[in-house]
Amino acid sequence: MNVVRRLRRRLATRRLDEGGTAMIELVWLGLLLLVPVVYIVLTAFEVQRGAFATAAAARAAGRAYSLSESDAEGRAQAEAVARRAFLDQGLERTPDLRVSCAPADVCLSGGSVITVVVDTRIDLPLLPDVLGGNRPSIAVDATHSVPYGQYQEVR
Repeated sequence: MNVVRRLRRRLATRRLDEGGTAMIELVWLGLLLLVPVVYIVLTAFEVQRGAFATAAAARAAGRAYSLSESDAEGRAQAEAVARRAFLDQGLERTPDLRVSCAPADVCLSGGSVITVVVDTRIDLPLLPDVLGGNRPSIAVDATHSVPYGQYQEVR
């Protein structure tokens, strides 16, 4: 009987000694779970911003190319509007822009189709360069095709 009473007393005093630890455990668990969730949300927002910029750049570059007077002017206008689309989303980088035309690389003739491909890499946020030199990134690309009208004014 004495042994049982002693065990009960020890358990009772231990319960009293652990007062307030639930709050500390809740705070630590909250921080340990909250930090990764916030990082995942920030990363998703950054990638989505890059995807919006890339899609807008491809669409705008295709339209600018199709409205130009010559292939050289079209290329310059396409690059300028692609850079502007990236700046509109807060991305200060030059996108990789490729323009191809069908049939046979004749872009500004009736019935041709101008295809613009924009590639870029979106750096993951909040990762320092100390972790290996190259920041981890996600590749994002967009393609947009613009048919050049068959009925064009003769100049």
